[in-house]
Amino acid sequence: MTAAPGPVSLHAPAPSLVPAAALDLGHITTWVFDLDNTLYHPRANLFGQIDQRMTAFIMRLLSLDFAAARALQKRYFLEYGTTLRGLMHHHGVEPRAFLDFVHDIDLTVIAADAALDAALAALPGRKLIFTNGDAPYAERVLTRLGIARHFTAIHDIIATGFVPKPQEAAYDQLLADHGVDPRRAVFVEDMARNLAPAKARGMATVWVNNGSEKGGFDASAEFIDLEIGDVTAWLSGVVPDGPPAAP
Repeated sequence: MTAAPGPVSLHAPAPSLVPAAALDLGHITTWVFDLDNTLYHPRANLFGQIDQRMTAFIMRLLSLDFAAARALQKRYFLEYGTTLRGLMHHHGVEPRAFLDFVHDIDLTVIAADAALDAALAALPGRKLIFTNGDAPYAERVLTRLGIARHFTAIHDIIATGFVPKPQEAAYDQLLADHGVDPRRAVFVEDMARNLAPAKARGMATVWVNNGSEKGGFDASAEFIDLEIGDVTAWLSGVVPDGPPAAP
């Protein structure tokens, strides 16, 4: 694997945002964040590395050439929410082997993010990670960003029984496992379609529209409460004046 030249800036200028009313978050006691392309900018391109390794895994598994493996990978992602889910369903793939292989990537393209660390430190309430990746990978990324200390739990693809976002069962498992009151929770995510089940359960929703691949797929104002371009800039402006009331 060819290493990237070095860490990149994680904060790009915000895109033109769809006009939206201010979102009242003073009642929020649980902040739920997606990980990839949400807590770091997509130009770091971690998923580009993962994407290449998923294709390589399928090529080796099914003896396919690159084009055929890539097409199958993308089809499973669209149909099942994750490539892994499709591979498990159709080919009996053992998930741990897949996850270990595709997450064996170079993380030196991201660096500690002091601004995000400060913004999370100032945010009252507990913070959770909700990811279609696995916890070991998420922990490596959070540690690299210097923000792991802020999160009380990582709700990963294993915790959901390999049922990925945006399938509704994954959200129900998150709420049940961590005792989350959806009416006092907000979900922050770069993949717009993953916000719909959260909104349906009563959570406030924030779409990080930062140009990530397929981030705007199926985007709709029906389930997006707020559209932002950068998590750090947004968090810096929404910290309540005092601690939230008890749930």
